[in-house]
Amino acid sequence: MEGKEEDVKLGANKFPERQPLGTAAQSDKDYKEPPPAPLFEPGELVSWSFYRAGIAEFVATFLFLYITILTVMGVSRSPSKCATVGIQGIAWAFGGMIFALVYCTAGISGGHINPAVTFGLFLARKLSLTRAIFYIVMQCLGAICGAGVVKGFQPTQYQLLGGGANSVQHGYTKGDGLGAEIVGTFVLVYTVFSATDAKRSARDSHVPILAPLPIGFAVFLVHLATIPITGTGINPARSLGAAIIYNREHAWDDHWIFWVGPFIGAALAAVYHQIVIRAIPFKSRA
Repeated sequence: MEGKEEDVKLGANKFPERQPLGTAAQSDKDYKEPPPAPLFEPGELVSWSFYRAGIAEFVATFLFLYITILTVMGVSRSPSKCATVGIQGIAWAFGGMIFALVYCTAGISGGHINPAVTFGLFLARKLSLTRAIFYIVMQCLGAICGAGVVKGFQPTQYQLLGGGANSVQHGYTKGDGLGAEIVGTFVLVYTVFSATDAKRSARDSHVPILAPLPIGFAVFLVHLATIPITGTGINPARSLGAAIIYNREHAWDDHWIFWVGPFIGAALAAVYHQIVIRAIPFKSRA
């Protein structure tokens, strides 16, 4: 009997208890909350990686505007939506480009490509104010250049087909447009927070690799829902670039909606993720 008891003890020690799944696995042993980014970080201004990240944001936003505006113009040019990729194709162009560009630039700049995303991450203290302002400036410049190149190649068609500029469509009020932009940007920025959550990355090694996919898919879905309302902004740089190069009165009438809406949506997403989902303020108190 004593020998059998020894065998049982030995067998139990040979097969230790497995790590529990689900919420029970979310212990603090394998993860530490990163410290918040400083508000101002002067050292960034003398770092090449800082400027390299800004250049990456410029190029990515440039390519984003170039491809997507050409797609919008192609659909607008056809007398029949059935003869083109239609609204679904426009949505795929926006979502697919975000997927590709986030994948390419995530390791360099974080792959924001959108001032609203940068603003939301800044509110969550994921980057400094210095870097946030630099990113937003480079994103806007990239968007202006991207739309400008499209107009340079097809100046007449660009003006005739609207240049991809955002505006509240007929039959909708400014309140409808503002609401669509707020909710659409909330969906995008909340997806960005969830897909890039450092705690998830610590537990699941595949999360950083897959992060561009849900972000691009969120952009695709939001475009399907809101193209008929505003043409879908959810990206102030995209709206600004098209409006500046197109430069017609109706492109500026509702332009404020495409800044105020995305920034409100991004702020709500940051608050929801950081306070409700992650409960970070309560952790710091503890």
